[in-house]
Amino acid sequence: MTSASSRSYLPAAGHDWLLPLYDPIVKLLGGDAARMALLEQAALRPDQHILEIGCGTGTLLVQIKRLLPNAEVIGIDPDPKALARARRKAARAPASIQLDIGFAGRLPYPDAVFDRVFSSFMFHHLPANEKEKMLSEAWRVLRPGGELHMLDFEGPEDSTPGFLGRLLHSNKRLTDNSEASVLDRMRQASFADARKVGRRSMFSGGIAYYRAGRR
Repeated sequence: MTSASSRSYLPAAGHDWLLPLYDPIVKLLGGDAARMALLEQAALRPDQHILEIGCGTGTLLVQIKRLLPNAEVIGIDPDPKALARARRKAARAPASIQLDIGFAGRLPYPDAVFDRVFSSFMFHHLPANEKEKMLSEAWRVLRPGGELHMLDFEGPEDSTPGFLGRLLHSNKRLTDNSEASVLDRMRQASFADARKVGRRSMFSGGIAYYRAGRR
C-alpha cells in the first residue's frame, strides 16, 4: 500500500514499481478495446457531465474526449503519480480534462451533478467498506436518470484469474468481486436496475460489465 496524506490506496498497477508498465501491458492485453465497449454501453451524449472514479493514468478519460470533445469530463484518483501520467497523456491528446486528487469514498463534488459515472478496473482495489462508500458516493453525485457504468475483473466464483491477474492483484481482493457481491452492494447503495450486462475474457482473467441507474 502507498500513503497519501493520512490514508492509503492500492496503485493502479498493484505496485508503484509497475506503474510505468501499466499502460503498455493493459493495451497489449486488450484493455483499450474493453474500455471502448464500456463507453459504447453508456450511450454518451455531447452535452453530458461525466466523472471517472479511480481514473488512474487517464486512458478512459482521453477516449471519452476523443469521442465527445465538448463533453465536460472529470477524473479523480488518490495516486499523484498516476495523475501526473494522466495529465501528460491529456496534454499530448490534446484533451481538456479536469483531474482531481481524492478518494472514491469521499468525492469532492455536489449532489446530483453528473450524467454518467464510470469505474474501470478499479473496484477490486477497494477494501469491502470502501466499496460500499464508493457506490454510495457514485449514487449521490449522479443526477436522477444518471447511470453508473463499471468494468472490473470477475471474482474467482465467476472465472479463474489469469496469470497476470494473480500477479497484479491478490486473490483476497478478487474474492470479494463476485457478480453477486457487486450487485448486492449496488442495490444497498440505492441504485435501480443494477445488473451485469456483459463479460469478456482477457489474459488477466474474466472481466465483467455492470450498469446501474439513479431514479
